[in-house]
Amino acid sequence: MELKNTVAVITGANRGLGRHLAAQLVERGAKVYGAARRPEAVDVPGVIPLRLDVTDEASIQEATRVASDATLLINNAGISTGVTLIRGDVAEVRREMETNFFGPLAATRAFAPVIEGNGGGAVLNVLSALSWFHPAGLGSYAASKAAAWALSDATREELAPRGITVSALHVGYMDTDMAAGVPADQKVAAADVAAQALSGIETGLPEILADETSRYVKQSLSAAPQPNAG
Repeated sequence: MELKNTVAVITGANRGLGRHLAAQLVERGAKVYGAARRPEAVDVPGVIPLRLDVTDEASIQEATRVASDATLLINNAGISTGVTLIRGDVAEVRREMETNFFGPLAATRAFAPVIEGNGGGAVLNVLSALSWFHPAGLGSYAASKAAAWALSDATREELAPRGITVSALHVGYMDTDMAAGVPADQKVAAADVAAQALSGIETGLPEILADETSRYVKQSLSAAPQPNAG
């Protein structure tokens, strides 16, 4: 997909990876709608602020009316509550699933006919190495990203006949607020991840593995699970 003159909608564009994606798309000649719950927080030069809350169907539908020329949807908005599946607050588990799975699903369902009507295009879902690796301490987040991986695979097949490609971006620790407590030498720069993601969209990669962690975990999927000690 040629990114020059693309019309992109990026959820969570006010900070972190979303902000870098927005800035780099503008540099490549795209028209960019930077979507956020508080559009006034989107201050990237050349980016059009757009109100969109991925957990609010009405705001998603309104966003499709404003960004009626969209050809690229980047589902970047997400949260990490840090709760476990057994002892964690189930309300937080539900909130994480609503944002990280049902949010991208709702946005994709709403924008698919828009993108198709504009001649086709692409969807990028920002996932994680935890789509495949599921530590107990991050059970809720990992479950939501595993579900979003399945979402990516299923919608890729469903949307292909409509001229829409679907890519999934996987990364381990990235230098954003979500990984603020992780040592710097274990994190990859968000700008580098954004550049890899956009290159992957251009070449139509179904999965974009942005760092060594995601590549290692993906390669380990065929390994047999090890029993717990005790």
